[in-house]
Amino acid sequence: MNKNKFYNIIFPIWILFVFPPVIFFMLPANFLIDSIVLLIALKLLKIQKIGEIYKKIIFKVWIFGFLSDIVGALFLLLSQFIPGDFWYDNILSNVVWNPFNNIFSFIYCLVALTISGVLIYFLNKKITFKNLNISPKNKNKIALSLAIITAPYLFLLPSSLIYKDYTQKIIGYNVIKINNYNNDYTDIYKL
Repeated sequence: MNKNKFYNIIFPIWILFVFPPVIFFMLPANFLIDSIVLLIALKLLKIQKIGEIYKKIIFKVWIFGFLSDIVGALFLLLSQFIPGDFWYDNILSNVVWNPFNNIFSFIYCLVALTISGVLIYFLNKKITFKNLNISPKNKNKIALSLAIITAPYLFLLPSSLIYKDYTQKIIGYNVIKINNYNNDYTDIYKL
């Protein structure tokens, strides 16, 4: 059996960032998390008129956060199109199944996570907070808080934890099927 077909059947968790219908759950969840982080950061920095600032920037924070997550997910998806035995054995299959299987796949997923975090930081700092009447130091702190706390840590979540029962059923079924085929084939030679 071609290993690529097996892994393409089982979608890794990070692909869910790109495809509906999960997007209908993720959009409000991201909005809630972004709101909480933004409001806490504004409160801790003792910024005046929190409600007014929140209303002015929350949608940009939310959109840039989600777009940054998509860019990181696309970077992970890129791993599925690079050929080669080393790549397949050390990165592709592990990024899909469990990034903690080896250092190469872990670093690849960490790079995707970092890409998303850095984008969250710079997009918010340079665009979202551009016209806010707060100090550059506080803008930096808020952008950094959003980048660190709202980065897509799900990129590191092993899909094997979610699909464990499903894959055991598939593998078990295929082993039974192979054994039945093997017995039929060997019975011919026993005649």
